[in-house]
Amino acid sequence: MVQGTRERLIEVAAQLLDEGGVEAVTLREVGRLAGVSHNAPYKHFASKETLLAAIAASELEQRNAALTSAMKRKRSPEAALRAAMHHYVAWALQYPARFKLIFGRWTIDSEELHVAAHRAQTTLITIVAATQEAGALPAGDPVRLASLIRALAHGAADLAFAGHLAAGGKGNASADDLVDDLLGYLRKAAHR
Repeated sequence: MVQGTRERLIEVAAQLLDEGGVEAVTLREVGRLAGVSHNAPYKHFASKETLLAAIAASELEQRNAALTSAMKRKRSPEAALRAAMHHYVAWALQYPARFKLIFGRWTIDSEELHVAAHRAQTTLITIVAATQEAGALPAGDPVRLASLIRALAHGAADLAFAGHLAAGGKGNASADDLVDDLLGYLRKAAHR
């Protein structure tokens, strides 16, 4: 697949974000590193904020693809949910700046970001609902249950990244351990 200029600019901007945070991402530097004219980024992005929103949307699309892949590969919805949450934690720990960008406060309204976030959320809810139907999660609103599970994975990843959670250390658990604990507690609650 041939990568277009817009996709290349997003890729380069994401690398800058990883290396130096939001402050390191400038349209001029992105253009320079992508090997395009200094005006080229402005043809695709009205501002730094729209470029950052495009990075966030791209990451959410990739997270959605991972969720979808987990659903297809695993034998049970519960296994797919567990694999998806472990993948989420691994991604958050590997790319903390992208993680914080996506879930930070936004000052612009980006349709691209809204669509990507909605798709990822819908896929997670679908996995949770399927896991409920299989009897591995308690009955109830799958939207709220998906939010609870994601909140635990999100918080556990954030604590682990900050050094406040580690197997054999603080919290006596890894972020993945806490995901597994929550899913285990919810499984028990489903069978009461």
